[in-house]
Amino acid sequence: MSEPAPLARGRQAASRPAPSTRAPGESEGAHAHPTWSGTQSEAGTGEAGRLPRHLAIVMDGNGRWARHRLLPRFEGHRAGATAARDCVRACAEAGIEYLTLFAFSSENWARPADEVGQLLTLFEEVLEREADELAENGVRLRFIGDRSAFPRLLRETMDHVERRTADNTGLTLVIAANYGGHWDILNAARRVAEAVEQGEMRAEDVDRSALESGLALSGLPSPDLLVRTGGEQRISNFLLWNLAYTELYFVETLWPEFDRAALADAIREFGERERRFGRTSEQVAVASTDVAGAR
Repeated sequence: MSEPAPLARGRQAASRPAPSTRAPGESEGAHAHPTWSGTQSEAGTGEAGRLPRHLAIVMDGNGRWARHRLLPRFEGHRAGATAARDCVRACAEAGIEYLTLFAFSSENWARPADEVGQLLTLFEEVLEREADELAENGVRLRFIGDRSAFPRLLRETMDHVERRTADNTGLTLVIAANYGGHWDILNAARRVAEAVEQGEMRAEDVDRSALESGLALSGLPSPDLLVRTGGEQRISNFLLWNLAYTELYFVETLWPEFDRAALADAIREFGERERRFGRTSEQVAVASTDVAGAR
């Protein structure tokens, strides 16, 4: 199957030197635990000076990255984990407050059993390896999705890392694992239905906030920007409720090749977009002027 034609949106990795078969960012001492600087990284603000407060990413293209290099698919997932590590650090240094990564969808169980097993093993290894650095740099880790289907040791590792980082005040890193948008909305609807059934609220009092309180991202702002790598232009059952007004950015770059420069491109384009939320451009301009004058 050939790669899709270049998209209109998103700057392409083809303009950069061809990557090596080594996983991006992999170097001697790559798994040390340096203290992050907290300074502005290459993934800085857009030209209009706006950072997304909440960035969500569909990390697609690991398998194709491996296939292009005649490597096993699992090596693509390993390279993808390295890219995710660098992305987390870049977002923290740039000042993004929330980063949500789609790590394992509820549909991924349909993949070959050996690949699913390798993915879950890699997931646990990465959590154990990166926990110290995340904690030392103030990252708060949160998982969303139905973790009941995961092996016990993986669930325990997830619980431990969540508790260990719960009081951190830096970047909030949300990992969507065994997550699906349909599952999320149905789960929230069941909670509301149970509250009505138990007399805790009346049916006529069910509103948007009541449903949102039961969603996986409850308490967090909706994503401002969704990035999907790998050339596909769909959201694949990811955060269906929360993406209602999210800016979408699709790029050909395969996830293991999505480096800081590619992240900077996405943030730059986000900064150039006008977010109207149903208003006219004139209304947005007036509101922006009012905000600037109040400073």
